[in-house]
Amino acid sequence: MNRTVRSTMFLLWVSAIAWVIPPGRAAGDETSDGPDAGQAVVYQPSGALADPKVPARWNFFRDHAQATRLLEQLAEAHPNLCRLESLGKSYGKRDMWVLTITNHERGSADEKPAFWIDGGIHANELQGVDVVLYTAWYLAEMYDRSPMITRLLDERTFYLLPMMSPDSRDAHMVRPNTTHSPRAGQRPVDDDRDGLVDEDGPDDLDGDGHITQMRIRDPNGRHKPHPDYPDLLIRAKAEEKGEYTLLGQEGFDNDDDGRVNEDGDGFYDPNRDWPWHWQPAYVQRGAYHYPFSILENRMMADFVKAHPNIAGAQSYHNSGGLLLRPPGLKTDKVEPPDLVVYDQFGKRGQQMLPGYRYVDSAFGLYEVYGGEFEWFYSMLGVFAFTNELNTPFNMFRQKSDSQGTFGRREDLHKFNKYLLFGDGIVKWHEVEHPQYGKIEVGGLKKNWVRQPPSFLLEEECHRNMAFTLFHADQMPQAKVESITTRPLAGGLTEVSAVVVNHKLTPTHSARDVKNKLNPPDRVEITGRNIVVLAALSSDSVVFERPTEHKLQPHEVRLDTIRSMRPVYIRWIVRGDGPYTVTVRSLKGGTDTRTSGDDT
Repeated sequence: MNRTVRSTMFLLWVSAIAWVIPPGRAAGDETSDGPDAGQAVVYQPSGALADPKVPARWNFFRDHAQATRLLEQLAEAHPNLCRLESLGKSYGKRDMWVLTITNHERGSADEKPAFWIDGGIHANELQGVDVVLYTAWYLAEMYDRSPMITRLLDERTFYLLPMMSPDSRDAHMVRPNTTHSPRAGQRPVDDDRDGLVDEDGPDDLDGDGHITQMRIRDPNGRHKPHPDYPDLLIRAKAEEKGEYTLLGQEGFDNDDDGRVNEDGDGFYDPNRDWPWHWQPAYVQRGAYHYPFSILENRMMADFVKAHPNIAGAQSYHNSGGLLLRPPGLKTDKVEPPDLVVYDQFGKRGQQMLPGYRYVDSAFGLYEVYGGEFEWFYSMLGVFAFTNELNTPFNMFRQKSDSQGTFGRREDLHKFNKYLLFGDGIVKWHEVEHPQYGKIEVGGLKKNWVRQPPSFLLEEECHRNMAFTLFHADQMPQAKVESITTRPLAGGLTEVSAVVVNHKLTPTHSARDVKNKLNPPDRVEITGRNIVVLAALSSDSVVFERPTEHKLQPHEVRLDTIRSMRPVYIRWIVRGDGPYTVTVRSLKGGTDTRTSGDDT
């Protein structure tokens, strides 16, 4: 290698080092521990942040204290965006946190169109809470980094209540449970009506923190191990002898009444407590004393009622991969114009959430008396979804008509073998039962099946958040698009305005209009010493079949401003311009334009 080539290579090497190492730092200052170790150059992946103000991992589940700290950190790090408040204390004396997120320097939070998000009303459905927390974190951290998020927080408000049932969430985490418990809250209930409360729940016979299944060897039993997955018991064929008898969930007869596990954490269902078509427990299992008899729900409902600017709502549940809309009962219906709006969201959601299905609750899942999203739609006129998080499709990205809510049992055991390396199952092992003698316990752990494994959790959070933000972005947004004037005889002036809503959601749902649930939108004209003599409105640019507004013509009242449809308004006035037109919509916001103003 000649001297010229060596010199050239040396200069190229020096240039490369100068590009990699920022000025003022020596090569030895660099570390290989990633951005948390203080590297000056952070490689930014698309879609999220590598260097947030509030570092947060999304591959684990937070208890109430950890979630509280994250919310407090967001409020501290982003004071111009985040306001944290407690609605009060839960039954177990835990704060019911609501985080309000908007650009507070761009108007009052309560005067912008707002979106409500909650999770974890069924506390064992853990990731519902984490999707809400992820959404809060993402909105705050991506402001000024994402043009879409920036515009969204400038124009909209988000009210987020991550933990609807904080007591049972912590109970699921720290006490022995299955993946399905506790669904109820922690108020004691006498489930078996023996005068005692919560006296005979499951018992963790091996002390591992998981309530699994019990089996006993029995030459006349009807179950045998699966040939490929021996931890899975299957029914023996009709002509075969089995090896085991299943005894149900871990536990024993605590109260000597001859039954096992019949009275655990008091059973009532917080999502059967809402007033729309509420029914008592003998009709709807899980109903409590009367609508809003559960304090946590009542606090949330009081907040929502105090914020009529809420125009969209999202609740997170699990499982099964569903985008659920009303109706909750087969005797109910969604108004046809509203169904068109719902369908637009649902079709987009199925694209954004692979493996999810868009269905109504009554026909696509099951009927519910006293459900939350029915209260939002039928009693408040708000377009609301419930997402059943975590689809079995995610295990192997294959659709199956027989996968059910949680997936085929064989697929669960295959996934556990090849992707969880056995971490999702307690292998069968022998224990001493106080009443049955020597038995075996084993089966699925509590931290999986309803909940996605750690490596799928962040994807689940982000995709569901993205669907919700799409809905929020398509909340109504009333605008005065233009104002024109034309002089008339006798010193009068014709003032025409075009009011638009270029979003999928109308300013009032058809259910809202039908039942007059919210005040109408108002379009007002003002000017210097003007007198308004007449007012007309029409859906037609040439004012076919106009509506005359005889009462208070200076303030035209509209039942709704439909999606992508303009409203044409015309006033006859006496008085000099310029003229200012203001549209005020409870759920569509406020906008103002003055004649001659082209901004």
